Amino acid sequence: MAQNEAVSPGEGAAVLEALFHRSPTGLLILDTELRILRINLTRPALHQAPTEQIVGRHVTDVYDLSAPGEVEAMLHSVLESGAHEEGRLVAVRPKGAPGPEYLFSVSASRLEDSQGRIWGVLTEMLDVTEREKVGARIRVLGSVREHVGRTLNVVATCQELVQAVVPDLADIAVVEVVDAVVRGEEPPASPLGPEAPLRRVAFGHSGGEEQIEAHPVGDVRALPFSTPYAQTLADLKPRLVPLGPDTPWLAADPPRAEAIRASGARLLITAPLTLRGTVLGLLSLYRTDQADVYDKGDVTLAVAVAAHTALCIDNARRYTREHTIALTVQRHLLLPHPDPQTTMETAHLHVPGEVGGGSGFDTFALSGARTALVVGEVAGQGLHAATTMGQIGTAARSLAALDLEPDELLARLNDTVISLAGERAALPSSDPMPLTGSCSYAVHDPLAQTCTIALAGHPPPVIAHPDGTTEMPDLPAGPPLGTAEGPPFAATTVSVTDGSVLAFYTASLLRTSPSLGTLQRVLAHPERPLQDLCDDVLYRLRTDTRHSDVVLLLARTHPFPADRLAAWYLDAHPQAVAAARAHVRHQLILWGVDEGTAYTTEMIVSELVTNAVRYGTPPVQLQLIKDRTLTCEVHDSNSLAPRLRHAKTIDEGGRGLFIIAQLAQNWGVRYTLDGKTVWAEQALPPATTAPPP
Repeated sequence: MAQNEAVSPGEGAAVLEALFHRSPTGLLILDTELRILRINLTRPALHQAPTEQIVGRHVTDVYDLSAPGEVEAMLHSVLESGAHEEGRLVAVRPKGAPGPEYLFSVSASRLEDSQGRIWGVLTEMLDVTEREKVGARIRVLGSVREHVGRTLNVVATCQELVQAVVPDLADIAVVEVVDAVVRGEEPPASPLGPEAPLRRVAFGHSGGEEQIEAHPVGDVRALPFSTPYAQTLADLKPRLVPLGPDTPWLAADPPRAEAIRASGARLLITAPLTLRGTVLGLLSLYRTDQADVYDKGDVTLAVAVAAHTALCIDNARRYTREHTIALTVQRHLLLPHPDPQTTMETAHLHVPGEVGGGSGFDTFALSGARTALVVGEVAGQGLHAATTMGQIGTAARSLAALDLEPDELLARLNDTVISLAGERAALPSSDPMPLTGSCSYAVHDPLAQTCTIALAGHPPPVIAHPDGTTEMPDLPAGPPLGTAEGPPFAATTVSVTDGSVLAFYTASLLRTSPSLGTLQRVLAHPERPLQDLCDDVLYRLRTDTRHSDVVLLLARTHPFPADRLAAWYLDAHPQAVAAARAHVRHQLILWGVDEGTAYTTEMIVSELVTNAVRYGTPPVQLQLIKDRTLTCEVHDSNSLAPRLRHAKTIDEGGRGLFIIAQLAQNWGVRYTLDGKTVWAEQALPPATTAPPP
């Protein structure tokens, strides 16, 4: 038949009958008033009334349509213009029926005869309910995968899940997690016993009004026995459960029963949060809308959502566990109560970061009434960073015992970090992040009223003077720790008066506070208690997320008591030894030192002065310091180091340092620009006090 050849009325009627009886696409013929002339929809549920009761009625009187005004406007536009409309999504269900809605892709064409008379509209309705459901499920699963697990926090992960599934998958969603998992502990193996406590960590609903919760978020309780919730956690199988006033198991949990009744929930899906045979928690999804029903596809989607969430929860649990261990290690490495120093009082502020663990500080006594102050941090996070910082801190203490200058100590510490980095790189599961760090090392000398500071990629300290002025000394930053090639470390000596406050901090402090000026303004009142100053800095920290630890170490300098220090210049001849013993004997009597300690001190002084007179260069100075220990120091202008020898039986000398090493608690050599100081320390009995005048 030619394309333009007319079709007979009989042929047209036959074609129309075939379409209405065999076409997979629903057909609806409307007259010019949008009244139904003929109908054949592919969903039997939409044919609840006999055809004779439908024909002749307006389409909106027979069916509830989504956006009926827009649908009518589209159909009238087709009648007026003759333009074809295609692919408009319309939800349809019988008028006033409580059943589900069905989605159709609606296309409309104007009907007219060969003379151009308009007869009505032919509406093709392609059932896309299942297609749209699958698409909606794919979108929900994509949203869950995109938005759930962005944080390494168990509670936040569950809250992200609730936000991702409401309202597209559920009108109400509840997430309950095994309480031990929230704390980072290992999840229990299945089946989960009825006595295992679960914490409600997230609740969400689509209604604008306040919803009644069975239990508040944060509540911890065991699930009642003989309910779908408990059974799901027992056999790890999801369940699709209808809800109604006569549901028998609701009596086992009255609070839930009341919440379900008040919300109007009709359907429930329970899905276990499980991973590798262990139980992490339970996901409960409720539908309250009469138009939305759950089917097997929704249950499959809930299982996929729960599986992804369980993996994210387990990642967060593992991080929580490691972070808790790292903080515990870090707290043990830090000094909650540093040893009191005669010439310095300290206070500190430590705010652990969410992913921190690699920062630390330390204060400890050095020879000559000096005090060392250390603040540092390493790149990385978690347990590895905390233990690495502990290794570096131990190395710093060990190197400080050698009386190294701050710049030389940082150079040796840098070698240690490079060695640690090499060891870490050799491990099979090594962290690809290079091992680097920063450090500030300072030595306060109260006798000289100076502070010598060296930096390794670390910000310089702030010094607050007693008059309220503050300054940040211009110090060479130095290369970070772990740098194989770079400029040498440099030490700078600054003067500090009695009552000055030194502030050492990690760089993260400046990133979490408004500016360095804030710290200086707080320190402009150095007479205040140091802990109050630390608290003021804490109160000014921004409330945004801190990804690194914040450390602040404050130290206030004090003068060394003049009555606990004695010094004498000695002549460079053998008679100086006797004079030195006499000076020491007299001074120890004034200080009330017991005879045994005094006798040992005289022997130590004899050996120190003998070596200085015999091998040193004038002038020779003897200094006695009574602090936590009793320290004897002999200074001369010769920078050659003494050497501990093990003399033979027939040797007449060479036993001086050996004797000192046996008698003293500790001894060493400290080098200065004008020579060296050999010192020896002895422990003092706790009851040693000076006699009354």
